[in-house]
Formats: sequence, structure tokens, C-alpha cells
Amino acid sequence: MEDIGLKIKELRLMKGLTLKQLSEKTSLSVSFLSQIERGTTSLAIQSLRKISDALDVDIVYFFDSKKKEKYVVRKEEQKPFEIKHLKSKYVRLNGEFPNRSLAPFLVTLRPNQKKTSTFSFFGEEFYYVLKGAVLFYVGEEKYLLREGDAIHFPSKLPHYGENPLNEETVLLCCITPVIF
Repeated sequence: MEDIGLKIKELRLMKGLTLKQLSEKTSLSVSFLSQIERGTTSLAIQSLRKISDALDVDIVYFFDSKKKEKYVVRKEEQKPFEIKHLKSKYVRLNGEFPNRSLAPFLVTLRPNQKKTSTFSFFGEEFYYVLKGAVLFYVGEEKYLLREGDAIHFPSKLPHYGENPLNEETVLLCCITPVIF
């Protein structure tokens, strides 16, 4: 139960939600959610369903699957996915092994993609522009990055990115901690 609670907390923080905001989305009390995140209470499947819906992930996200360690990710294994309410396309590039702390992705921003939401959570983010350009807003600053440029910042700062171009922008992204 502690692992599920930790995953809930990490995902909640990545999405920039307070316990109170998650409570409002799930109709579960702040104290109950806090106990879940600390692993001090049991969790009914109905409550986990409410939490997964509020955090926009499939409920299976919270269950460990005992996979064999895997270090190489072949091109044909790289499947794009989207996160509900975000317009970007993601491709996971990480290996699979216990206590992994780095989450690398390819991120594709649609042409003229504008802000969908601001994020902040505990950790770090690194982006390298492979193709196109991106306008990053980090804290109070604004940065225009073009192909070959990189940015690295603490994720606790409110941030988001926009694609100012009429074509796709592709970024290499690495975040810590592992959130999804």
C-alpha cells in the first residue's frame, strides 16, 4: 500500500495539485488522502478509481508489474502516448529496473501549441530541442529555444512550454523523479 501511496503523491505533485485540490476532485477527505500517501491506511478500489480519474491515469498505473530488468529500448518498442488534457505526444525512452530515478521522453508539440496548464513539482527537468523551437516559461522568465538549445531547471518553479511555429517541435526531455 505504501508504494501506491508514494505513486499517488509523486503524480499529484507533478500535476501541481495540493491535497485539498485532489480532495475536491475525488470527494475524499484531505486527511484520508494524506494517510494514503503515507501508506498508513488501506485503500478500497473505488477510492483508487476516483484518484486515478482525478490524476488522469489508468488505474493499472498504481500496480507494480514484476518485469525483468531491461536496459535497451528498441525503436519498434517506442509507442507514442498522450496524457489526458495535454496536447503533446510523448514517447517513453527509459529502461526498466528497480529504483529508476530518471524519466527520459521524446515530446512532440503540435504546431502553434499554446499553454494548457502550468506545472510545478519536486524534481528537475531537462529539455533539448531536436527539431523546431519552443517558448519556455519558467518562474517569471521566458526563454525561446531553437534546434540545438537546451534548458535545465528545478521543477518546483511554475513552468510550461509553447510551440510558436506552424510545424511540430520535437524535444528530448528528462525529468526526475519518475512520475509516469
